[in-house]
Amino acid sequence: MPVRLDQVPALAPRPARPRSWLWLGIFPLLLLLLGVGGTFLLGTQTLRQEPVNFWGLALGVPLLGWSLLSFGRVLLYFGQQQVADGWDKAREEDLIRKVRRGRRVQQVLGVSLHTALREAGALSATQLNALLDGVKTLKAQPSRQGQSVLRHSRIVGDTDEVPELALHRVLTQMLADLAPTLTQVPDATPLALLLEVGSTLPENVWQRVWRQAWSESGIRQSTVLVEEDGLEALDQWLDHRIGVQALLLVVAVQFAPQQHEGTAEAAVGLLFGNRLTQTVLPSMAYLHRPEQEREPTTDALLYATSQALGWVPLDAQSIEQTWRVGVDTQRDIALTTVLADVPLPAKPNQGFCNLDTVLGHPGKASPWLAIAAATQSIQCGAGPQFIFSGGDCVDTGLWSTVVTPVPSLSK
Repeated sequence: MPVRLDQVPALAPRPARPRSWLWLGIFPLLLLLLGVGGTFLLGTQTLRQEPVNFWGLALGVPLLGWSLLSFGRVLLYFGQQQVADGWDKAREEDLIRKVRRGRRVQQVLGVSLHTALREAGALSATQLNALLDGVKTLKAQPSRQGQSVLRHSRIVGDTDEVPELALHRVLTQMLADLAPTLTQVPDATPLALLLEVGSTLPENVWQRVWRQAWSESGIRQSTVLVEEDGLEALDQWLDHRIGVQALLLVVAVQFAPQQHEGTAEAAVGLLFGNRLTQTVLPSMAYLHRPEQEREPTTDALLYATSQALGWVPLDAQSIEQTWRVGVDTQRDIALTTVLADVPLPAKPNQGFCNLDTVLGHPGKASPWLAIAAATQSIQCGAGPQFIFSGGDCVDTGLWSTVVTPVPSLSK
């Protein structure tokens, strides 16, 4: 569940200090006047003729009453202070627990990214440079199903290639990128699998293709499917599985999507590890807790952006690259406002990359594509990266995510 710092209760109200002019001036004088007047009016003639008893009663009773009232007022004041102190202490402990939970991170241990910008046999750095330079592959071309010409981008391959074979080739290449990393991990290490595929291919078909590619990959670890989807799965993992030995493998693919217009084919593989338990593999980067806007408004997006930066913690001026992916054009104004208010890099080819205009909308693969590109950018020597990402639905709340380099041991 999201860590909600804005729902932490406020500090306890503090009691007002007793007013000295009231308790040392007006109250004693008023009580003495009442005591003298009451004793004179209600006392017997005999009492009036005995000065010691008269003044003892006239002054003693008011002073005793004033002492009891003052003592009670002081006890009430310190009691309220103790209650407020207890509330504030419990609040601080709860806030510290939530901040610590919010600042949990995942190690990025392996990355594989295949888009229309990655030629067969080309290095991943070539694809990354093309992304950062804004080389556009979103163009009018026939779809894989042989429909009319539509504007989209496709993973490199033969135009007439059978879709099942093309998907098998892409998955094989992606798993080949990750296999060398997983060979360094003991076979018994649990591997949680988040598999997200968006395609017009029937589920039983792409499931069969996936199983075949996995069996041919040589990866020895057994997998258990993760039930959640998207970055919510990562958020849940940080909450509930941060102390387990298991690694998290994310495979996100958009291939031959239902609606081709304005979309992008992409295949992403990411391997994550828990920093507290994973010590075998070196970290490529740190992925910090993602933060999702709670409603599609500018204020909600600004809060999510600020909170995502706060989990690092990191000043916005430290961000070297901002990525935008899977964001509907209806949110352009809100996104522009947030970029200016935070502020984050917002100029094309100057620390800002809009993957939707370069590749098209990657659907379910959107957040993972940007995380993979940000990680590869860090591997090439770049600094902290910020990501705005959506999903395969227009009304999906936008996520804000930070990816940072691994701190040097010499620092």
